[in-house]
Amino acid sequence: MAEEVVIVGGGFAGLTAAQNLKRADVNITLIDRTNHHLFQPLLYQVATGGLSPADIASPIRHILRKQDNVRVIEDTVVDVTPDFVRTMTGEYAFDHLVIATGATHHYFGNDDWEDAAPGLKTLPDATRIRARILEAFERAERTGSSDLTFLVVGGGPTGVEMAGAIAEMARHTLRRDFRTIDPSAARVLLAEAGSRILATYPKALSHKAEQQLARLGVEVRTGWQVTDLSPGSATLRCGDLEETVNPVATVWGAGVRASSLGAALVPLGAALDRMGRVEVLPDLTIPGHPNIHVVGDLAALTQGGKPIPGVAPAAMQMGRYVADRIQNKKSEPFRYRDKGNLATIGRSAGVADLGRIRFSGFPAWAAWLGIHIFFLIGFQNRLLVMIQWAWSYVTRNRSARLIVRYDD
Repeated sequence: MAEEVVIVGGGFAGLTAAQNLKRADVNITLIDRTNHHLFQPLLYQVATGGLSPADIASPIRHILRKQDNVRVIEDTVVDVTPDFVRTMTGEYAFDHLVIATGATHHYFGNDDWEDAAPGLKTLPDATRIRARILEAFERAERTGSSDLTFLVVGGGPTGVEMAGAIAEMARHTLRRDFRTIDPSAARVLLAEAGSRILATYPKALSHKAEQQLARLGVEVRTGWQVTDLSPGSATLRCGDLEETVNPVATVWGAGVRASSLGAALVPLGAALDRMGRVEVLPDLTIPGHPNIHVVGDLAALTQGGKPIPGVAPAAMQMGRYVADRIQNKKSEPFRYRDKGNLATIGRSAGVADLGRIRFSGFPAWAAWLGIHIFFLIGFQNRLLVMIQWAWSYVTRNRSARLIVRYDD
């Protein structure tokens, strides 16, 4: 009799696990609270009008339509027991469980800041940020105000990419679109509490990234921590210095925390780290439950004394490993193969750390572009994004500059 496999989460890890069980004698139930797989690395392009939401997302049912041993359920899992998962509407028994619900924004105890500074993890996040950025320019055109400050909090890859894209939009894409204001005069401020941006990269690449941001007109503040946030106001502190700025739009990229579903595993004997991630065994299971796997950004595991990063390649490798373990009953520990890190900084600029090979500028941007398009789900998505990016590169145009409002 075929075993029952329940996969919670249709991101990189969960979807990869399902696809790699295509020929296994199992029945798969994939549960996700949305109906689509999202290519998160390109969310910042949606948030800044470079791409449309449909360019970086595909319906999960469509992706798995030819895989007869999978059924897809749109629902939210609220609890986990040793034998079944409970959703908002029902229960699903399993022989093997794979939990891959990812991560969300982390405001370090200041959750009330979220409305003033949304993070970037979902399509609604991206369209909300896009609306705020574009509405700021529209409001300035109506009022004639020249006070346009955009604040990006956090100097990791998300913050660096967002700051570069906003600066590029202001100085190039929108430069001739307005009559009363000069969009290129907008101030883009990137605040990082640490000593340098892109702290997980080598120092030389962090320095290169800061230089490239400066060329785009981004003001980089390292060592400055946000101590207070409200709509239209932010307080920054660096030692004894304090400054209040009045951003027209703020984007949060300072930290992430694991999905809240990890807490449901604590009664089963799992432990959580300070970011809420589940501390897994080397085979990605939790103690005492060899049939419950935790993968992707929700899993906390060290290798060679370093934590496995919460990036798409790691999630996909975990998904493949778990599928192989379920199908072939293998017991070897998971081994992460680090393929390097890349970040893009506006048009034709970026940094790449590929182990022994490190470079920046246009080659890094081109490598980033090629790799990300390659991993997009579906040929149609890749083709659309390639065409859109080629057009944007030649014209500096960001054609998806739509303000979409959702009235509840």
